[in-house]
Amino acid sequence: MKIFYGVQGTGNGHITRARVMAKELFKAGFEVVFQFTGRPADKYFDMEIFDGYQVRTGLTFNTQKGQVSYLKTARDVKAMTFLRDIKELDLTSYDLIVCDFEPVTAWAAKRQGKKVLGVGHQYAFNYSIPRSGADLIAVQVMKHFAPADIGIGLHWHHFGQPILPPIIETPELPTKIQKNKIVVYLPFEDQTEVIKYLAPFENYNFHLYSPQPVASKYEFIQCNPLSRDGFQRDLYDCAGIISNAGFELASEALQLGKKILAKPLHQQMEQISNSLALKELGYGHTMTDMDISVIEHWLHDSRTVQVTYPNISKLLVDWIKDGMKPMDEDYIEAVWSQVDVLHKSY
Repeated sequence: MKIFYGVQGTGNGHITRARVMAKELFKAGFEVVFQFTGRPADKYFDMEIFDGYQVRTGLTFNTQKGQVSYLKTARDVKAMTFLRDIKELDLTSYDLIVCDFEPVTAWAAKRQGKKVLGVGHQYAFNYSIPRSGADLIAVQVMKHFAPADIGIGLHWHHFGQPILPPIIETPELPTKIQKNKIVVYLPFEDQTEVIKYLAPFENYNFHLYSPQPVASKYEFIQCNPLSRDGFQRDLYDCAGIISNAGFELASEALQLGKKILAKPLHQQMEQISNSLALKELGYGHTMTDMDISVIEHWLHDSRTVQVTYPNISKLLVDWIKDGMKPMDEDYIEAVWSQVDVLHKSY
């Protein structure tokens, strides 16, 4: 089977999920061509797993000081390039089109009459899940940005809906945790401001990752450029993460049993809804804005949650090999029965 797989490349979460899927798809013998859109070609990193890939401009949302800027997004959108990419992408030779919320692939397939399998967290919003921060623009974006004929929604909990657990690596759990080690990933925030909010807590070691790291004058605050391997090493033995409320990183943190402090992007419905879900499930702490008192309380809280998820990437690849039969209630229930939730303390 020949598969074309489109991935939204604006944030690293979609790419992380695609890495896991790529491993299982190639292992199963599928011929897969990946396409990434949403950032300049030279801004992708650690992409060897994709065995060659295509890059197009696509669409992305601009952020400024921790919130989505619809005005800047509208100003910078390259509409003619986007339409040309849709027209020029030829999908006729592919047996299956997969889309992780990537608009060029989704709309090119729609134009050519090809069915799209949507796989990703955003497709869970087709169902009744915790949501907040919705406005007319956000609702329309979620519905029309990258439409799919079959949508496989992913979330941390089923909420009584026909959705699946996250697609993440299933690594061995760390045997030793550094209780004062904290990973910080707030790429949409002003990094100088982030350092200012961490500076009072000199008894902790903070490992910041960002697209454009700034210099830190504090020995206990280490600033790093984006690196998949470096980030994973620090995530593995840290006590917790401070991050925006993206889905994939929180999923990895839950799988590893790390405590979470999430600060959602303002005016971004998905992240605000993720923050709400973390709070409702008791899986993490949240803060609307950077707040020293909230950070201090979270740092001193030794409670955490470890959620063990099954290998959803293998499950989906097997499902594709078996003809993509409708996932009935018994199938969904059997998948979620493999999820184990453990509340613990360091």
